[in-house]
Amino acid sequence: MNTARLTAREYAFFGLGLLFWAGFVILLGKDTSWDFRNYHWYAPYALLHGRMTIDVAVAHQASYYNPYLDVPFYWLAMHTRAWVALGALGAVQGANLIPLYLISRSALRVQASESDRKIMAAALSLLGMVGALTLTEFGTTYYDNVMSVLVLSGLAILVLNRDTLREGPLGKSAGLSAVAGLITGVAMGLKLPEMPFCVGFAGALLALGGSARHQVARLVAGGIAGLAGFLIIAGPWMLTIYHLTGNPLFPYFNEYWRSPLALPVSYRDLRFVPSHFWRTLFFPILFTLDWHVADDLGFQDIRVCVAYILVIAAALIWLFRRESRDALLDKRITGLLFAFSALAYFAWLRMFAIYRYIILFEMLAPILIIGAAGLFPLPRKSRYLILGGIAACCLLSARSDFLERAPVEDPYVDAALPPIPRPDHTIVLMTGDAPMGFIATTLPPQIPVLRIDGWMVQPRDGTQMTKDMMRRVKAHQAAGGDLYLIADAGDMNRAHDALADYHLAIRWPECQQFDTNLIGTYQWCPLSKKS
Repeated sequence: MNTARLTAREYAFFGLGLLFWAGFVILLGKDTSWDFRNYHWYAPYALLHGRMTIDVAVAHQASYYNPYLDVPFYWLAMHTRAWVALGALGAVQGANLIPLYLISRSALRVQASESDRKIMAAALSLLGMVGALTLTEFGTTYYDNVMSVLVLSGLAILVLNRDTLREGPLGKSAGLSAVAGLITGVAMGLKLPEMPFCVGFAGALLALGGSARHQVARLVAGGIAGLAGFLIIAGPWMLTIYHLTGNPLFPYFNEYWRSPLALPVSYRDLRFVPSHFWRTLFFPILFTLDWHVADDLGFQDIRVCVAYILVIAAALIWLFRRESRDALLDKRITGLLFAFSALAYFAWLRMFAIYRYIILFEMLAPILIIGAAGLFPLPRKSRYLILGGIAACCLLSARSDFLERAPVEDPYVDAALPPIPRPDHTIVLMTGDAPMGFIATTLPPQIPVLRIDGWMVQPRDGTQMTKDMMRRVKAHQAAGGDLYLIADAGDMNRAHDALADYHLAIRWPECQQFDTNLIGTYQWCPLSKKS
């Protein structure tokens, strides 16, 4: 194992890398993605301003997601300049470079000087950072490429300390496993779709080998620490949501928890999960040919598909003991990465099959490809030529569909709402599927916002949530309060129908159209009792 300490040049490489990605994100501009407008700005606002018992379903299902991950960026954007917040986000996302480099430097077994190996490791880490969807997500608050920093860091701990974990003192082996497990568990606590990587982490611990005592110690320590990391981060929020709704994962898996506030269904997005064997087997090929198969964000990149095919081929060669004796990566690291990736991929395929949740595989793909091709029983020069051709094809065929961005200006979020004459006696209703959570943050704080119609709630769904909102609206009317509608300007027919079920009518001549400093055009309409 390469145990050499980092040099000044390596630290400089990291520093310049973070500065580059920070500048790159600032140049891209503000995130205007659907998810940002829906809940990544609203969720931390709701948490910090105690809105959970005031507003209802403003961001659809996402109104009840764990908001802790969104708080740092929201706080920065509210208390500093927009470019500072964006630069910090870019630097954090660019930090994937560090564990990728450390894994590559430790794994490479090429016939070159130490200096050349470091240059190759740097090139590999940079290649991992320019995947199609990885580039698209820079500067966005999807946070898949923020959680990947944690998961890759946990993986790097296993790679860099593989000898100690396999054969060292039992206590030290367990301690290192616990640290790596804690980091990975924290990632899942912050974002539940990181769960597949916890499964992969367990596979990596097993793949390290060693005595039965070492394996048990690693698994127990890593598992307990991973669970602790998850509970420390997610536990308080899950308890809050349980007391509020009766379902700690509300509204998900409500067919089991049976919270009366929502329908007794799962609410999971299963659009992309393959339904039969052949589609499951060829899924990476399918989403490489057509991104619609696995995501709502456009991309074109062959690297994950190539890694999938080569890893399967290399695993079969390895199984039948036909692999090259002159591997390009350390074989134990190769086995660890294969086990991690295979188990994480399988868990992801069964639970989500949403491509952006495995953006980490775009970053790991170059290392996986080298590890797989390095096992092929071919001359070293032939393998280098194959890898060069693959790298060229990956770079030349990749296409990032960058999302629309807004100018970097302050305040970070603003809406040109009309004056509200009686904010202390006003309730705002939202209708439709459009993402409007960010608009709610620009209203006077004393105004409750109820989304009476959307993905999660509809006026005729019969849930307790809908009944409670109908009671609030009726009582507010009886007390002489004002009611207003916010809806997407192109979705007013749906608004009319939803309000009719609440016995409300839109006062059309008094509607006003307004814009925001992000994207979209919306309607602001006073409401009255339907005659």
